[in-house]
Amino acid sequence: MTSGPGGHEAAAARAARRRALAERWDKLVKEVRGLDGFGGFLSPPRLPGLLPAAEGGPVVTVNISRWRCDALLVTRDGARAVPLPEVTLTAVAERTVAYLEALHLVDWAADDLAAARERYEREGSPASVTAYSTAALALHQAVNRREPVLAALLEWLWDVIAEPVLTALGLVEPRGDDPDPPRLWWCPTGLLTLLPLHGAGYHAAGDGRTVLDRAVSSYTPTLRALARARRPAEPRTGKARMLVVAVPDGPGQAPLADAARDRDMLTSRFPGACTLLEGADATVAAVRAELARHTWVHFSCHGDQDLGDPSQGGLALHDDVLRVAEVGVGRHGGEFAFLAACKTAIGGAALPDETITLAAALHHGGYRHVLGTLWSVRDGIAADVAESVYADLCSSGSFDPSQSARALHRATRSLRDDRRLPPSAWTPFTHTGP
Repeated sequence: MTSGPGGHEAAAARAARRRALAERWDKLVKEVRGLDGFGGFLSPPRLPGLLPAAEGGPVVTVNISRWRCDALLVTRDGARAVPLPEVTLTAVAERTVAYLEALHLVDWAADDLAAARERYEREGSPASVTAYSTAALALHQAVNRREPVLAALLEWLWDVIAEPVLTALGLVEPRGDDPDPPRLWWCPTGLLTLLPLHGAGYHAAGDGRTVLDRAVSSYTPTLRALARARRPAEPRTGKARMLVVAVPDGPGQAPLADAARDRDMLTSRFPGACTLLEGADATVAAVRAELARHTWVHFSCHGDQDLGDPSQGGLALHDDVLRVAEVGVGRHGGEFAFLAACKTAIGGAALPDETITLAAALHHGGYRHVLGTLWSVRDGIAADVAESVYADLCSSGSFDPSQSARALHRATRSLRDDRRLPPSAWTPFTHTGP
């Protein structure tokens, strides 16, 4: 503790400086609010200004805190809170840790198997054969551990969050093959931003107790972002084009057969309206330059996220990583982005409320509809989903990105219902936008 006349004088000087800085801050904020269009600068948003976000369907903001947890349901008519008494900050943290650990174990085992395979192909020795067999068994065991963890998480999310929310919204019946199911937007907070709320439910039961059976889910980082995305787009000059970024075999990266599949599918679907950056041409500089010139973009490459520093996550291009922080500084004015890469819609564990993801960065930067992934996707599944989504969006004879959420919904339901794939195959895919 500081004592004596000198100590008191220093403390008084620090206090005076804080007061002066606070007064200066208040004066600057007042000046900014006096500028045209900045009247609400740093002010809490008013409800009437947020209601346009719910024009297409309800927005569910799930608030997680150590005091209480609630779902705030925002509709065109107003907002109301639904208490979630069975949700606690501790329970969410425990479930998130178990979920992330199960996913990480699969990723680590897959990396070990790839290294063992490379060694076997290089050496062909008895030791390399043993190492390869051991790695293959470890991956099989990790996958088997992941499935029950994910199933338990989805059932818990249904019991404590999704079912109370859907009941409050009147979404109590499965929609079956309804071609126009209702829309629903999730705006999670805290560690819930890392979890697949859209996948909540008892999928093995087959009785409709799932979000997937009752509504088409989308995500939004904020209500303001969704309201902004609903505004009419500014007219664009020239013909809309698709930018395809494909990195099937980048330096130091595992081969990615899906990239070639996506390239062939898209160049066939968009003849004369497709710009291809492939292999060595898919550099960070080239991609950033072309993003500003294209209305639509499709990335088919490896992706990764740093849960400790999510701004450093991004897409692995030929020469470097296109990072979240780099994408977030641009204004692109695009309409559609498909991120056929791993971990493009998951943020960080340290600052989960910040929603620092590549999908959110592109959305904030102007891309109205963004399809991304919460975690790693199985071999071939991303290309299957892309093929289904693009076929759907082109079914009218022209490309219609406004139906992105419904197209992704149908594609993921097909993986679950027609191909009988487990949730790990389809829960990673998300839609962000109106």
